[in-house]
Amino acid sequence: MSKKKIIYTRQEMFEFNRAILMKRGVTIEEIATICYQQQSKYNDNVTMGLCIESVEKILSLRDIFHHVQLACEIDRLAEAHAFEGPIQDIILEDLGLFGIDETMGLDVSGLYGTIGQTNFGDIDVNKRGIVKTLNDLGKEDDKCHTFLDDIVGAIAAAASTRVAQVLNEDLAHEVEGIERFSIFDL
Repeated sequence: MSKKKIIYTRQEMFEFNRAILMKRGVTIEEIATICYQQQSKYNDNVTMGLCIESVEKILSLRDIFHHVQLACEIDRLAEAHAFEGPIQDIILEDLGLFGIDETMGLDVSGLYGTIGQTNFGDIDVNKRGIVKTLNDLGKEDDKCHTFLDDIVGAIAAAASTRVAQVLNEDLAHEVEGIERFSIFDL
């Protein structure tokens, strides 16, 4: 009996994440748009290209892969009424006092520290773009985006924070006159 594959490359994880997000109605560009809107208020050098790059890098990370896959699967199972007991309705109805979805969002956005989590709080409260769309669609009968809207918002928040860090790294290198090297390129 051959062992099942459970370890993937960053490229494979990115592809799986992009595919499942698309299946659930979310594009990388929609996430990047939230990132752009959040960061362009603070820096004129923000580009959609950098925002898309940041979303893609985040979607290739192992912890994010696990979060995205789990969040989408939980929502799908709730739509299929596959859970038993009160948790089925709590997830399907997106009970306001149920905070595990936000906890997952905080974990994802926490990849970029306190600022990432602060950015997530802003996105979670103000619900822009695809996050608002997912939240609103999740209110329809037998549609569930309880986890997905928070994960998407958290990815946008992490990407937004990454954009700020990359731009500040560029600025620091420019001021010091040294060749650019960034851990964010890894």
